[in-house]
Amino acid sequence: MTDTLTGRTASALARPVMPEVAAFAERLAGADVLSVLFYGSNLRTMLLEGVLDFYVLTSGPIERGIWPRVSYHEWDHQGVTLRAKVATMTLATFSAAAAGQLIDTTIWARFVQPSGLVWCRNEGAAQATRDAVAQAARTAARLAVALGPDAGTPDSYWRALFRATYAAEFRVEKSGREDSILAANREHFDGLLPLALAAEGIAFTRLPDGTLRPELAPSRRAALLRWWRKRQRLGKFYNLVRLVRASTTFEGAARYGAWKVERHTGIAVHLTPWREKHPVLAAPAVLWQVWRAKKAAG
Repeated sequence: MTDTLTGRTASALARPVMPEVAAFAERLAGADVLSVLFYGSNLRTMLLEGVLDFYVLTSGPIERGIWPRVSYHEWDHQGVTLRAKVATMTLATFSAAAAGQLIDTTIWARFVQPSGLVWCRNEGAAQATRDAVAQAARTAARLAVALGPDAGTPDSYWRALFRATYAAEFRVEKSGREDSILAANREHFDGLLPLALAAEGIAFTRLPDGTLRPELAPSRRAALLRWWRKRQRLGKFYNLVRLVRASTTFEGAARYGAWKVERHTGIAVHLTPWREKHPVLAAPAVLWQVWRAKKAAG
């Protein structure tokens, strides 16, 4: 079943997760939710510490404006406080973004990496989600071979892809981040590129030394690079706007920030109703409180 991209994606999304993660996903599944994806380092480590990362996909048309909506949740479950950061968007938006039809680069670049389908409304929703994640791999693969060398190892193409997408986003990543992604997810990426290229209709030759030579026509490579340059030009601005929007619409931002401060400094932040309602305006006073507490303890 895993000798095609469709089969490979279905198998990868069905990976086991901790029962607590499955229970949290079910808790997030409101009436309009079609499926819930789990991703991030906790998927790999099978640990519950830190913040769990979910994408909640809902019914509805492709969204306009800036998405997804981001929220922070805490849940006391069987004596353990579970924390989650949740991105919510429609499945239609997710599918279009995964296919590269929208300006956003984060969906296909994120979901060519490992994720798990931890809750779904029905088989139709599950299949649509699997199709979108498979499409993310196709979108990533075709850009990878357009950006990468004429011939190389699969890793060389994935490195080219991740270097480009990180550089296009408004975020700071340590040099070599692409290497750590591949090293941490070796099993996931092993054999993925040939399957994604085959699904995308891009032929390739396997050379005796194990490298690949994609047979990408110059006209198609030029078209892919034009497609990418448009997103590259707008990437930092788009993600900056998304961050600014999230600073005012991030549900539970104050609780999330207070938890992060205590986790990194050991200093508890007292949350008043005003601080809960105005986390951005409250930030200077919180930072002052933390600075004074650190100085007193110093």
